[in-house]
Amino acid sequence: MTDRRQRHVNQALMRIPRRAESTDRSTLATTYVAAGSFSAMLNSEDHQILYGRRGTGKTHALLFLSDLVERTGDIAVYVDLRTIGSAGGLYADSSLSPSTRGTHLLVDTLEAIHEELLTAAMERELADPDALLRAMDALVDASTAVEVVGEVEAETRLREKERSGVGVELSVSTAPRGRFSAGQQRTVRAESRLRRTGVEQHRVLFGPLGRALRAVTKALRPSRLWLLLDEWSSVPLDLQPLLADLLRRSVLPAPGITVKIAAIERRSRFFLPAGHDYLGIEIGSDAASAVSLDDVMIFDHTQNRAQEFFGQLFFNHAGPRLAAMMREPPQDADSFLAEAFRRGAFAELVRAAEGVPRDAINIAALAAQHANNEPIAMADVRNAAKDWYLRDKQNALTVNEPARRMLQLLVDEIVGNRRSRTFVLEQLAYAGHETIDELYDARLLHLLRRGIVDPQHPGRLYDGFAIDYGCYVSLLLVGDQNLRVRDRGAWISSPKSVPPDGFSLSRVVVDLPSLLK
Repeated sequence: MTDRRQRHVNQALMRIPRRAESTDRSTLATTYVAAGSFSAMLNSEDHQILYGRRGTGKTHALLFLSDLVERTGDIAVYVDLRTIGSAGGLYADSSLSPSTRGTHLLVDTLEAIHEELLTAAMERELADPDALLRAMDALVDASTAVEVVGEVEAETRLREKERSGVGVELSVSTAPRGRFSAGQQRTVRAESRLRRTGVEQHRVLFGPLGRALRAVTKALRPSRLWLLLDEWSSVPLDLQPLLADLLRRSVLPAPGITVKIAAIERRSRFFLPAGHDYLGIEIGSDAASAVSLDDVMIFDHTQNRAQEFFGQLFFNHAGPRLAAMMREPPQDADSFLAEAFRRGAFAELVRAAEGVPRDAINIAALAAQHANNEPIAMADVRNAAKDWYLRDKQNALTVNEPARRMLQLLVDEIVGNRRSRTFVLEQLAYAGHETIDELYDARLLHLLRRGIVDPQHPGRLYDGFAIDYGCYVSLLLVGDQNLRVRDRGAWISSPKSVPPDGFSLSRVVVDLPSLLK
């Protein structure tokens, strides 16, 4: 392969967009790759919660679904919850009551939905557009009602006025008669004034709101309305149940609507008990199911499936660009990978990505920079994984001392003492450990296997984790003498230098209470 051709291949890898929202819808549709049966689950008309850590493809999946349903004649309303509300930080203002902040959040969300619906209505040829406009007017009225809350004072004034003059009295009969009189007249006028002091507050009435939404879906028939809410976890945690309750009471019961919500599992709160009732959405009852991209993207049992997924992902993104740059571009994923990577390098990149597409894209771009005009080698992948960890992931711990300390303890124990990268935690033992959840959310720990059974104690279930690949290789590349790596100059290119991702209950079970002492 010529240097120029290889340079084009590496440039195509470096130019893959990192975030789905920065890419046009047509490109998203052509580059989307479904993992396993995830696409079939996502396309169902059931209300669903879509869980996944940052970078696992939640936004890409929702935007792909939006394009897909619109091609079938349905209407998709995509709302990024990060973009609603005021710039003054109203939702995070702790001086305001949760009910005030929550009501404003509901109103802003409904206004965003209304704007998207209005745009869709203008672009569609509907059987009865007037009915839709009337329904949307009712939706505005139901979601923006305002009442003044405060003290009310009633005030009445009496005014008397006397005046003198000459009066003329006329009467009409068979014969006209008239009478002149002189004297005084008294006029009494009462004035009543209502003085109201207080502040305006929004109020949302679920009954009128639900009727307005049912009228909207009726006007859209036979098209179905798909409401796609992205970045749920950007909403303050204490307000999330309030927004979920709005959906449960007004949106979810409306026929002809499907709701999909993308969220980070450990940063979401959909349900909150409230006496004999509850606030929010009960998953499995109000919403049919929750789908986890984190689980779908676990490839520890079948490395071939992981390589097929990421190979197709890279080719779908790079292929169209290479078609514009080359006379004879690669025709499929296999031929593209053969040109882009040296032997063993792509498999190592898939391993370094830990099932996270955004991490795979960033590591591939950095590896292409390291390779320059050469195919990407294993050393390039490992250096790129180290760079990505130091530039992006490690920064997440700069303001989180407990999580940083927990990672340090795990690295000392797992990497330093046990010479491993994987470890096992008992499910009940780490449940509720916020630092473990935070390290997992930050993609510094990766859950590779759920529900490992101990044959000696069948009642105990364990989960298998791995310390981030980039974190591991960064420890070796900086030359930590405590790790006692053999042949420090050659390990970076050796396929056997990073330990395999196996789990042995006799070797890698970590006792968190003992570790934290």
